[in-house]
Amino acid sequence: MRGIHSVVDDLRRDVFEQVARLAYEGGDLSRIDRLPYKIIPGEVAKYRDSVFRERAIVTERLRLACGLPLRSAAEYGPPSLGIEEANIPEKYYEPPLVNVISFACNACPVKEMRVSSNCQGCLSHPCQAVCPKKAISTDKNGRSVIDNALCIKCGKCVDQCPYDAISKIERPCAKACGVDAIGSDEYGRAVIDYEKCVSCGMCLVNCPFGAIADKSQIFQIIRAMKEETPVTAIVAPAFIGQFPGATPAKLRRAMRILGFADTLEVAVGADLCTIEEGNDFLEKVPAEQPFMGTSCCPAWSVMAKRMFPEHPEYISMSLTPMVLTAHLVKLKRPGTRIVFIGPCAAKKLEASRRSVRSDVDFVLTFEELNGMFRAKDIDFSTLEPEECDREFEDGTAAGRGFAVSGGVAAAVKDYISRVAPEKEVKMQCADGLRECRKMLLMAKAGKYDGYLLEGMACPGGCVAGAGTITPVEQSKRNVLNYSAQAPKKSSDESGFADMLREAEQ
Repeated sequence: MRGIHSVVDDLRRDVFEQVARLAYEGGDLSRIDRLPYKIIPGEVAKYRDSVFRERAIVTERLRLACGLPLRSAAEYGPPSLGIEEANIPEKYYEPPLVNVISFACNACPVKEMRVSSNCQGCLSHPCQAVCPKKAISTDKNGRSVIDNALCIKCGKCVDQCPYDAISKIERPCAKACGVDAIGSDEYGRAVIDYEKCVSCGMCLVNCPFGAIADKSQIFQIIRAMKEETPVTAIVAPAFIGQFPGATPAKLRRAMRILGFADTLEVAVGADLCTIEEGNDFLEKVPAEQPFMGTSCCPAWSVMAKRMFPEHPEYISMSLTPMVLTAHLVKLKRPGTRIVFIGPCAAKKLEASRRSVRSDVDFVLTFEELNGMFRAKDIDFSTLEPEECDREFEDGTAAGRGFAVSGGVAAAVKDYISRVAPEKEVKMQCADGLRECRKMLLMAKAGKYDGYLLEGMACPGGCVAGAGTITPVEQSKRNVLNYSAQAPKKSSDESGFADMLREAEQ
């Protein structure tokens, strides 16, 4: 489903645009009460069974986009109820970050095998022959019938049917969740187990009914930019190609129009992270621990530490590129507020940690930023950069490559090969939390002793994050091309490590 533009995308982006317009215009914020009618006009439902239900869903999306709490269908109140609580420049995300709008959920089947009319009632019945639980019988017409109470959903019958008459039906959000955090309420609607959830957002972008949404800080960022304290944007390298026609120079110009004082590239922090993780690996593996996992993906990191509660240090303790970049900027420009802009929903969770709040004030996804561009009517095809707008030249090719699966491990291995060429670095990479879990189980069993393990929560890496706009494969190509254009190739060529040490002294 990822990469196919749909009406769900349009509705989500309309909400971000309207919230951004509301924040920029200011004044009487009760105007938000009219926005559901602007986004869903007329008297006839276009997407669901009722225009009132459509507006109710949009209402909750608007509130979440303002950072306000989700309400159930049983709670009364206009969209503007509590809106003043959002009209502040320093509002952190209040849990839960990812929310299921229950009355938008289709209550999809959790998981079951279904026999379609394609079944020909063949004599051999290979589906029955391969079923390990004898869950398949035949009706009076000789067609296969599956007893889902006995079925273990192994899929062997699906593979054996010569007519493709058997299919596995699975709730898309649950299928996309790599930590099995999606369950059901008493009405069969999806609910999230927040003890398991790591806020990767894969359920959000895989729900075909648009029933899952996360909170945003669009409102608070715009409010902050209206104050005297400067607000600096630090942008993940996966930005390239997300906004058609947006070169780094054009992006800097557009960000100033939005109200940002400056825009910097997070690849700088990725290079610092590479050096820290490389040095950690050289010091600790295998002397102090059997392997080391990378730290930059917060969803992977949280999941991995839950799986290794007795040894959380097996996952690198290095600060992430987001935090390192923000820390560097605040050392150079005390008093500035920092907005991390990237593809990742889980970064919102990371920035909410008390240990990170002093460095990162806000987090936006590319999709949310696009809503701000739309609110300011920015067209990159006609926008021209000014003399002060330059290309990003600070990050290396290795740092920019963090955005693609395998890029972190490759950067660390390259760094180690340059500073300690005698050291052999074996590495294993996994993307998608299910694959990451398999990799960790293998590591627990001792199969990856001496290895550097890279985990990415999103299939494909950061370029597949929940907040991206461009299809994953295209994003990957864009990032690899962008990385190849970097004047400096290896992370140890970056001069920011020395600068950070000097600033901290």
